[in-house]
Amino acid sequence: MSQVSIIGAHNTEFGAFVIKDKVSGLVTDTRTYYDLLIEAGRGAIADAAIDPSEIDAVFVGSCSPASFVNQEHVAPIAAEIHPSLRFKPMTRCECACASSSVALYSALYAVEAGRARRALVIGVEKMNLLPTPQMTHVLACCSHWPSEGSLGWTFPMLFAQYAKGYQAHHGIADDVLEHMLQTVAATGYRHGAENPLAHVRNGPQTVDAIRALNQPDERGKVRNMVIAPPLRLHDCSLVSDGAAALVITRTADVPDRRRAVEIAGIGHSVERLPENVRPNLHELTAGKDAAAKAYREAGISAADVDLAEVHDCFTINQIMSIEALGLAADGRAGHDVLDGRFTRDDRVAVNLSGGLKSKGHPVGATGASMHALIYKQLIGEPIGVAARKADIGVAFNVGGSAVTNCVTVLRKL
Repeated sequence: MSQVSIIGAHNTEFGAFVIKDKVSGLVTDTRTYYDLLIEAGRGAIADAAIDPSEIDAVFVGSCSPASFVNQEHVAPIAAEIHPSLRFKPMTRCECACASSSVALYSALYAVEAGRARRALVIGVEKMNLLPTPQMTHVLACCSHWPSEGSLGWTFPMLFAQYAKGYQAHHGIADDVLEHMLQTVAATGYRHGAENPLAHVRNGPQTVDAIRALNQPDERGKVRNMVIAPPLRLHDCSLVSDGAAALVITRTADVPDRRRAVEIAGIGHSVERLPENVRPNLHELTAGKDAAAKAYREAGISAADVDLAEVHDCFTINQIMSIEALGLAADGRAGHDVLDGRFTRDDRVAVNLSGGLKSKGHPVGATGASMHALIYKQLIGEPIGVAARKADIGVAFNVGGSAVTNCVTVLRKL
């Protein structure tokens, strides 16, 4: 057990904070990377009800700000949060979409080591300034470039390999897999519709509505087009801008136990980067290892989990993440989804925020956002849909094509 707790959190709204003129090609930034980082940091400190001078160190998770917004050396931006943060140590962490979970773990190590009494963790990304081809290239740099990115492999293609491996290993018919994925997407949109911070709050909330988008419209356009078989557009997460932040401290130094959530256990497990050298593309093997580590440290089992935020960068990954966390037997999560499991009314609720599918996926902010949203659920201040029961929550954040796997067990004090 880490004996470190979260005492405050803030999640900005997620969205596409740009105005794009289709005629001129001019792009206007309406909420900058700097704005988002500073808002999240200030919000978390205010939520923790501490003076900014009490922050001893800042850790910023961000995936690729140099490519997205032409800014490297981003951690010092946090000095603009408050004058008292000047001269404090500030560090950026990068692990693709798991960047801010790794930033949280780095902050936790600093607090555990006694180097910091209180630390501020910020996750941030601004993705929508780039045209789609450039944005896709930036994300492809998070794959194994020699064997994947340089050959034109995109992340939908990489996760489609997992979908195919999962389907073949468990003998799932094409139409059944499609129904599973559609149900995951529709459920995410239903949850996201109640999240005031979500990028998409008006997505298709039923399987029938998604299926209707598979058919050509009056102009012959298919709005839910195939991206990488079997994955379609609505199986893919969003290109989002946003930030989230957390304040952590030693549990012994918590100022108000009613608003504190303990980081009871963590698991950080890394898979080999090239996908073509991994033996098991039918499961999240490293994710299972991370979950086992986190559960062991927290002294719990999957049966103790009340809610989870999992990394549904693609709908297939939500199904595989549920199994990696032990919330469903191998090969059964999709069938459980079809039976109505993992909603607000289930024993264990999954992605009540709407997940990456509806809440949004500003890659560097996603891990911090997962932790912030579970924290809010556990202290009884849910953002959006409230869990039926909320004592223990789990965040499962993934970087790359299931490469960096971060599982955190959070427990109400």
